[in-house]
Amino acid sequence: MGHQVIIFDFSLIRGLWETRVKKSKERQRKEKERLEKSSLEKIKQEWNFILECRKKGIPQSKYLKNGFVNTDEKILDTYGKTPQVQKRRALSDEANKERNKFIFQLSGEQWMEFPDSLKEQTHLKEWHVNNTLIQTIPPYIALFQDLRVLELSKNQINHLPVEIGNFNNLKSVPPELGDCENLEKLDLSGNMEITELPFEV
Repeated sequence: MGHQVIIFDFSLIRGLWETRVKKSKERQRKEKERLEKSSLEKIKQEWNFILECRKKGIPQSKYLKNGFVNTDEKILDTYGKTPQVQKRRALSDEANKERNKFIFQLSGEQWMEFPDSLKEQTHLKEWHVNNTLIQTIPPYIALFQDLRVLELSKNQINHLPVEIGNFNNLKSVPPELGDCENLEKLDLSGNMEITELPFEV
């Protein structure tokens, strides 16, 4: 009994394999072209670009041109290397914190009177009180010698104390308002019953 030798022609198998590989590569190429032309892919790229810009603190005006996203990679490179925007933002935040130390803000209909703690904050330079149910300005407003802005819009205030004040549904303004040497702005708009200001003002 002799040995049988089986001979295969590998060129047929190789040809079949190469044909399949070619078809697979062609499918991949067509899919890639389809994705590149797809608006969905472009939107995804633009969205990722916008997110990256926002992370780096790049202002919207830098990456939008005529309302359209300009995916210029140089913008990202420039802002990535220079942290000046972040420095400016930090300085601006610091300046705002410093400024806010001198500003009193009160809003909401739950307020029917000024908080007691306010009388101890005589260093304040601005009062912004709006949309409250407060009816009177406390006489201790006279202690606020550095007061520059007194905004009292949309409250229930109907008269000013002689110590000083400003605002709604006013029928008259006290002459003592003229004693406020540091007052820089007095907005009495919307008070239709005031026909004239005192001579002292």
